[in-house]
Amino acid sequence: MFNLIVGTGALTMPKAFAAAGWVVSVSLITFLAFMSFMTTTFVIEAMAAANAQLRWKRREQEEVNDSDSNSDYSDDDDVIRGRYEPVETRPILSVQRAANIDHFDIVERVEMGQMASMFFNKVGVNMFYICIIVYLYGDLAIYAAAVPVSLTEVACGNHSCSAGRVKYNDTDSCWGSVRRKDAYRVFLAIFTLLLGPFTFFNAQKTKYLQILTSLMRWIAFTMMIILALIRIGTGHSEGHPSVAQISGVPNLFGVCVYSFMCQHSLPSLVTPISNKQRMSALVMADYILILCFYSLLSLTAIFCFDSSLLRDMYTLNFTDNCDVLSIPVLRYFLGLFPVFTISTNFPIIAVTLRNNWKTLFHRDGGTYPWVVDRIVFPLITLVPPVIVAFCTHDLEALVGITGAYAGTGIQYIIPAFLVYFSRRHLEPVLGRDAVNKHRSPFHHTFWVWFVILWATFCLMFVTANIVLTDGKS
Repeated sequence: MFNLIVGTGALTMPKAFAAAGWVVSVSLITFLAFMSFMTTTFVIEAMAAANAQLRWKRREQEEVNDSDSNSDYSDDDDVIRGRYEPVETRPILSVQRAANIDHFDIVERVEMGQMASMFFNKVGVNMFYICIIVYLYGDLAIYAAAVPVSLTEVACGNHSCSAGRVKYNDTDSCWGSVRRKDAYRVFLAIFTLLLGPFTFFNAQKTKYLQILTSLMRWIAFTMMIILALIRIGTGHSEGHPSVAQISGVPNLFGVCVYSFMCQHSLPSLVTPISNKQRMSALVMADYILILCFYSLLSLTAIFCFDSSLLRDMYTLNFTDNCDVLSIPVLRYFLGLFPVFTISTNFPIIAVTLRNNWKTLFHRDGGTYPWVVDRIVFPLITLVPPVIVAFCTHDLEALVGITGAYAGTGIQYIIPAFLVYFSRRHLEPVLGRDAVNKHRSPFHHTFWVWFVILWATFCLMFVTANIVLTDGKS
């Protein structure tokens, strides 16, 4: 789970920490980690409920098939043929076989879309897919902007060790008469031409690429934390962050929600685990580790660097500052680190978004024409995020908006409704005495409505802040 959650969002968190103040930031990220842990347990409970329903339906179907196969013979015929079994024993044996089966074992991978189809009505299912699609569009826009930003900083930055306190503008020169803004768009075009075609195919056999990117992620984040700690310990730090700034809270909220996002991938993570008896404790340990990591990365960043010079991508603070890192190869490695990791994830996210579009418009028994399936769906997947990345490369804003809106839906609203309706759905089938062994520790209905109210309040708060900020500007 650690490798899944810690990614691009972590690189934008230090700047958001500096904007909100370190005390407010630590308090908010701790609370949001708790909320994300709660909704993660909701999804795990819903997965167990979905497995129970599938198992129950399969058992009912088997009984129907058995009764159909035996309907050709009457009880008198059974007596004559010597196959008579007292009717009273049949349900008892059936109950005994069922008693040996734990309906809530998570043995089948049930994705969130399938759970939504099982527990939501048609409107709820459509809203689920729209929320997922918006989130994936935001993801792709962030990726499409992050890679050209990193390439622009490396290609146009001053690596002579004299630019550590310089903050460039888009209109500054990159190569002669070519502005940095123009260079960014050139790199965006190259990125789109190289990785865009993968949207028209299926991304498969990425296991070794994912292992490589995970290894690079660990090396890069460990290097940044150690380098910042060394600079702070030697007394050369420049950061003097404020304690609290309320104006930075809305964007910090979006960045933190985006950074804790894992609920949509839980079926792939949880199902293969063989021993699920202590699942809640394992998930809690993961969240504590991730919280400590995010806090350490962000706090060392805001106390090491001047807050006004923190970049949208934290790795870029190490590329042109020899006071922190004097080895050119390592500076280039950190500067290009997002390029390698994001480039491997972009095709996977794009194919996932394309498939969600197909599922949203799918009708039973219907097939798409070749042009729609192979051309239209890939284009509506690829073009919008590239247009967004062409118009803006403000990664902090992109991450904040994606997390605050689509992220709130996926991390809070959908898990809360999934667990609520799964309980209502299974109670008439299995009875109130059936106990879900993967039941969330927050099983009281109060917590479900608390999450819904919290998500509603956050959406209103973030929207009001955006409207007021735009009004002032």
